[in-house]
Amino acid sequence: MALSYSLGANAYELVASDGTKVDATLEAVYALMHSDKNYNVLNNRNSGSSNWSEGYIKYGLSGSQEISNSSSAYGAFNLISSGTWGDGDAAGFTQGSERRTAVNDAYLGWRSGDIFPTLGHNGIDVSAGSQQVMIGDGFLIHSDGLSYGDADLGGNYDRGGAYYLAARKAFKNTAVVKIGGSEGWRSDLAWIKSDNRAQAETELGLATLEHVNELGTLGITYIRGLDVNERYATPLQRERDGMNVASIRGVGSLGVEQLHLSFEYATQDRSDGRENAWYLEGGWTFKDLTWSPTVTYRYSRFSENYDTLFYGQSRGYGTWFQGEVASNYAGPFNQNTKVHHVGIKAKPTESLTVGALAFDFKTINKNQGNLDGRELDLYAEWMVNEHLMISPVIGFYQPKKSAQDGGLQLGDNSTNTYLQLIVGTFF
Repeated sequence: MALSYSLGANAYELVASDGTKVDATLEAVYALMHSDKNYNVLNNRNSGSSNWSEGYIKYGLSGSQEISNSSSAYGAFNLISSGTWGDGDAAGFTQGSERRTAVNDAYLGWRSGDIFPTLGHNGIDVSAGSQQVMIGDGFLIHSDGLSYGDADLGGNYDRGGAYYLAARKAFKNTAVVKIGGSEGWRSDLAWIKSDNRAQAETELGLATLEHVNELGTLGITYIRGLDVNERYATPLQRERDGMNVASIRGVGSLGVEQLHLSFEYATQDRSDGRENAWYLEGGWTFKDLTWSPTVTYRYSRFSENYDTLFYGQSRGYGTWFQGEVASNYAGPFNQNTKVHHVGIKAKPTESLTVGALAFDFKTINKNQGNLDGRELDLYAEWMVNEHLMISPVIGFYQPKKSAQDGGLQLGDNSTNTYLQLIVGTFF
């Protein structure tokens, strides 16, 4: 699975007059990676180390036009050029030969402005086309970011590499209706269809109902699996056709500024049985201490054959890709596992965040393999200026088992040292 690293929204203003707004967007990200160990995920890696790099450039236009009563039409169109170089990633999802340029976002929409005052400002928002769709914090649906390369899987799964960076977040076909404002009751209705063969070109219907106030957000989600392309589907993905997913989730501070609480419980009703996943998370910011550190603890559990769907990163490193090595290359991939996570982050300066993330993975059913392990990741996020970001990471992953005795790490089960440097510029 790929970690979806997200930069802030930025744009260069081209036109801004008489209710017309047109922006140019440019985002370029490059990453250097090294892993002391390789992983037997696709049976196409040998023991030893891997060195590779990834990159993408996203470029295009977005805009809006006011109509009446503050209502507006809006849209965006952009392309992404991406690639992977070197050895390819440590799990063999990419080979280092990937290059691709293709449309990412291409959508049109309409916001109601003040036409329906009882629903709040922009209480109706309708859009369609190729765009990212996310529910909550991305525990179930975040984006269509999974990006395989030239790995030989019996078909062409290549989306242009950049497996870790996962720049191609948009679902190819969507129709979305958002009802309600930023407070009180609100709902999302959506249809999404992926063109990603690694996701079996899955088609889903979605519905959410949320209540938002100063204490936080409480919501429920329903997802109906509508179709998959069986030619590309794994046995687990074939179960998506006709699958029913329901979840309840919450996030907020309960009115306490320094507190963060969140949870989600999801259940999947499929022809092969019922699966579930859930988590509980709590965090506290020590505002009166130097650098205002935030400490977080989270426990998550994913049943033996749980389908991770389209999860992704939405709140920084560690959500929902848990562990830089484990979540991307070594497993477990949010399935058949229990995870204890402790994190701490601090801000030495307004532009610099530093942090440490610790994970303990326990396999539930070891008959499917033993991916027990522990990981420690140290990272920094430095906004050099409003257009430049630098983020180094060093990770240490220790599996309990090697590939020779039930795990995935090739060679032995000694500690893997993982190095990563991401540089991003955006306008």
